[in-house]
Amino acid sequence: ENQLIFLLLLLLLLFLLLLLGKLNKCLGLFVFFAEHKVIIVGLDNAGKTTILYQYLTKEAVHTSPTIGSNVEEIIVRNTHFMVWDIGGQESLRASWYSYYCNTEIVILVVDSTDRERLTVTKEELHRMLAHEDLQNAAILVLANKQDIKGSMTAAEISQCLTLDSITTHSWHVQACCALTGEGLPASLDWMKAHVVAK
Repeated sequence: ENQLIFLLLLLLLLFLLLLLGKLNKCLGLFVFFAEHKVIIVGLDNAGKTTILYQYLTKEAVHTSPTIGSNVEEIIVRNTHFMVWDIGGQESLRASWYSYYCNTEIVILVVDSTDRERLTVTKEELHRMLAHEDLQNAAILVLANKQDIKGSMTAAEISQCLTLDSITTHSWHVQACCALTGEGLPASLDWMKAHVVAK
């Protein structure tokens, strides 16, 4: 009888933890929540790592160029994203493909002040779109550094990247500022809506 009471209490506790959305952290051995894989790519100095840690801490943190990758879990109202921030230096871009498997969302961070290299960003974007491992991935373009005078608008960047020509993937462009966090909550809302709608 005591064992039955214990089991009932344990089941009640598990149910309460499930309601709180904390079961995956407390009892990850028993229940597996769906984690949605996201990769953050873009050219060097676009603001990828700053955006990752704004998502995580809602603060601007000092970063240095990423060699390899950073990975963090971002939770948006009980939706779990495993977010990989991948180095964008020219020597590292050839290895981006090794992160593509099972990716649901590609976040492409664009430095809105870097007009000269926008054609390089466009080439990288369309190379990714053609990769078979990303055929079901959605594309979220973040037009970063909107706080800097003379930066291109999200509409200008969309036009330069020919986003309107993309018919094979769901996509969205969002103006943002990594240092202040402006625009980033809206990008998380879009990500959550995308995976919930799938």
